[in-house]
Amino acid sequence: MNVVYEPRGRAREYSELACNLYRGCTHGCRYCYAPACMRTTGEIWHATAEPRQKVIELFEKDARKLQGDQRRILFCFLSDPYQPLERTEHLTRQALEIVCKYALKSQILTKGCADLVRDDMELMKKTDTHLGVTLSFVDDEERRQWEPNASSVSDRLATLKSAHEAGIFTWVSLEPVIDPVQALDLIRKAHKYVQFWKVGKLNHMKEYERTVDWRKFLYDVQALLTKCGAKYYIKNDLRAFAMGQ
Repeated sequence: MNVVYEPRGRAREYSELACNLYRGCTHGCRYCYAPACMRTTGEIWHATAEPRQKVIELFEKDARKLQGDQRRILFCFLSDPYQPLERTEHLTRQALEIVCKYALKSQILTKGCADLVRDDMELMKKTDTHLGVTLSFVDDEERRQWEPNASSVSDRLATLKSAHEAGIFTWVSLEPVIDPVQALDLIRKAHKYVQFWKVGKLNHMKEYERTVDWRKFLYDVQALLTKCGAKYYIKNDLRAFAMGQ
């Protein structure tokens, strides 16, 4: 395939297929793994974003080959599908239209512009696209320190609520967990309009990882999700802290 691919490793826990529409991401998240994956620096990766060359043309070629495939294509792992550049380029909207044309399945993962997400909700509903939002914080000041150019916590929660009310399947990537207290509070705040949770720990930042009792958090988050009647998946890196493992 040209731009649709089968993720490996940790990414495989999120989706069997994926497509990155943009190169670069201006959210500037401190924990971003994309620069390492792309063998560049965070400064370069977050400075600008641009459409991948001929990405819509190549995506349609892949979609034609995959017609009717029921595996969901995730937009996007390495760049946010609703970062500000989408306002002029509309690559995500075009990709969803192609998903519809070839009877494919898709899912979104974003922490981007709430208004752009809302603009595409009718299309998401038409294509049975699952809308995922990344959440790590309740405190927006702390969020700004870690995700300086991403959307606010309140915007993300409002997006999930609006999507749920519109009949769109909603899910949350509760990853990376940086402050367990805030992570648990997010579940309490949002569980009524989130249909699935994927929970994973912080990685590749040892100075922060060491401050968290991951075994306790694993117990606490499973207990709370169960109490809320929520459906969830614990990623392998966090599940490894279970008793007896």
